Amino acid sequence: MTTQEFCLPDLGEGLTDAELVSWAIAPGDVVTLNQNVAEVETAKALVELPSPFAGTVTELLAEPGDTVAVGAPLLRITTDTPAGTTPPAAAESAPNTTARQAVLVGYGPSDAPVSRRRRPPAEPAAATTNGTAAPARPDAVPAARKRARELGIDLTEVIGTGASGAITFNDVEAHTDLAPSEPSARETRIPIAGVRKRTAAAMALSARTIPQVTEFVTCDVSASVELLDRLRTTAAFDGVKLTPLALVAKTVIAALADHPTLNSRWDEDSQEIVLHHFVNLGIAVASPRGLLVPKLADAGRHRLPDLAAELTRTIEVARSGAATPADLTGATFTLTNVGSYGIDTGTPMVNPGEAAILCLGTFAKRPWVLPGTDDVVARWVTTLGLSFDHRLVDGEQASKFLADVAAMLTDPGLLLTRL
Repeated sequence: MTTQEFCLPDLGEGLTDAELVSWAIAPGDVVTLNQNVAEVETAKALVELPSPFAGTVTELLAEPGDTVAVGAPLLRITTDTPAGTTPPAAAESAPNTTARQAVLVGYGPSDAPVSRRRRPPAEPAAATTNGTAAPARPDAVPAARKRARELGIDLTEVIGTGASGAITFNDVEAHTDLAPSEPSARETRIPIAGVRKRTAAAMALSARTIPQVTEFVTCDVSASVELLDRLRTTAAFDGVKLTPLALVAKTVIAALADHPTLNSRWDEDSQEIVLHHFVNLGIAVASPRGLLVPKLADAGRHRLPDLAAELTRTIEVARSGAATPADLTGATFTLTNVGSYGIDTGTPMVNPGEAAILCLGTFAKRPWVLPGTDDVVARWVTTLGLSFDHRLVDGEQASKFLADVAAMLTDPGLLLTRL
């Protein structure tokens, strides 16, 4: 009999830690190879961890809410495998494992610390077949489980309306609305964790390390609105959700080809500017779990119908909580659409590792002076806000890029010259 330690695996994309969301097992449970034992959140994605060992769980080394470094031990399992060896089946599913540091892709330092924070009360315990106590685990989608933990809600008291009675995010929100409030309560405290914690860290890093500037332009997009209306009736867009965001995305991709510094990154270690010869387009998405930025990898290869469909798919996957760490990292330029909320524009913050971010405002009818005349007419208008890293991009370069995007939205026929 040998005790093996399962350490937090490297889930890819250079991630250094993850937050333990929940355990699916308890001490004394017998687990099989590749059985899911825990759910973690890292780089804004929820990931289930399969066990690389078969045996009996002897100890859990972290608690839900803990931030665990890659390579730090998560649990101990007693197996029949001799010390210093890895079961053949486990080696197939985890090629980089050792007897102590079993991981899925690779691992970091084995003595990395586990940071702990205050958590809401744990869910009530339920007896297992072997007499040990294990957390009750009602059927709930990850977003609902996350929200319940943030609010300190016992999921066993929530009525699920999802498939087969699963608890949804909206069920948790509805339960919150129905719960009686305490007359003496003057404030609510929500633990800073998960997506909110990582977003805050990224934005703080952006403000601290990136000298950023924002420029704005307001343009007449009436011709683009007419084009979108016409394209929606064509066979190429049958069943495809065609939005202004898709046309703006296509315009941005075209403009980046002529203004490559906007599609670059700052390499601090080598003191070099790295120009990308591809566009991984990040799309800021508001999800039940917070702000996510999934990417459309190599977005320039898509025709407009395919780009529109891929945008819809990418946004839906992110909102459902199914986006992977790879989906949520590696963007080279980001679009954020505050126009969907009726907002004119904003001053977005540049994501670390990128050179710029474009904010799309609402498409709305406004009084507009026709060029070359004094005539004021109602036209479709939008305002674009471009924030950029002034280490990488000069004001002239940013201004020309933004002017080109505006020009193509004013006259979408110009887009043909960039394709």
